[in-house]
Amino acid sequence: MTAAPVFPDYDATLRELPTHNGVLRYHEYGDGPPLVLLHGSGPGVSGWRNFRGNISVFGEHFRCLVLEFPGFGVSDDWGGHPMSTALSALELFVDELELETFDVVGNSMGGGVGIGYDLAHPGRIGKLVTIGGVGRNIFSPGPGEGIKLLQEFTENPTREALTQWLNSMVYDPAVVTEQLIEERWRLAVDPIALESARRMYGRVAFTEMMRAMHESDAPPQWSMLHKVRAKTLITWGRDDRVSPLDMALIPMRLIPNVELHVFPNCGHWAMIEAKADFERTVRSFLLQKN
Repeated sequence: MTAAPVFPDYDATLRELPTHNGVLRYHEYGDGPPLVLLHGSGPGVSGWRNFRGNISVFGEHFRCLVLEFPGFGVSDDWGGHPMSTALSALELFVDELELETFDVVGNSMGGGVGIGYDLAHPGRIGKLVTIGGVGRNIFSPGPGEGIKLLQEFTENPTREALTQWLNSMVYDPAVVTEQLIEERWRLAVDPIALESARRMYGRVAFTEMMRAMHESDAPPQWSMLHKVRAKTLITWGRDDRVSPLDMALIPMRLIPNVELHVFPNCGHWAMIEAKADFERTVRSFLLQKN
């Protein structure tokens, strides 16, 4: 029987950073060079839930800073589109903590935010690790199955819809325990977090975002990947049903200094479902001499 994982203490690691937009909350654990961990999106998500199982390992070498993005029910909501405010929050966060240079691990949306920061502030991120979610579909249809289920939950937030979405995030359904469902459910139906989610994944909002992207003269992020300065490790679950593996092809080809690692029998949450292999791979990459 596998022992239950031991996580660092939630309250002991929790910090607050007052800003002009409200309070940013984050967790701090470990000593060493700064490593900023950025969570993904979805019902009941938080930085703590994405990375609480990993920071005990990374904290042996790094000062782990797990940022809670505005609009997800932990940090104060800044209003607007949560994906847009996430980059602004990261910019303010690292400046307030006086982090001149730092490394980043970003899950899905968090990886995109890390890339966005590197493009806007070249040279500040030393090494960047992404977990699924970056690039664009080449062979697979988009949006993926997981995104569609996420939209369905956002429109009609039931426990059954949440469970269906959670199952789309993983390869092994045993990962989706009753404890996980209950934990996610409590935050997912928080009125403020749900309203924020609808600004991002409600059908009307999502359709409008896609229309604006297609009509915009601004280049999409994937077309700017050749300008990424950070040494980058792209990690992916081979069986990801949220952002299929073919999305990795463009960033793998365009980012100048990049490696790709694919975990078998693994869905969208490589840091959870392939925990030991993910930690070993990422730790080795982060500790490499430049």
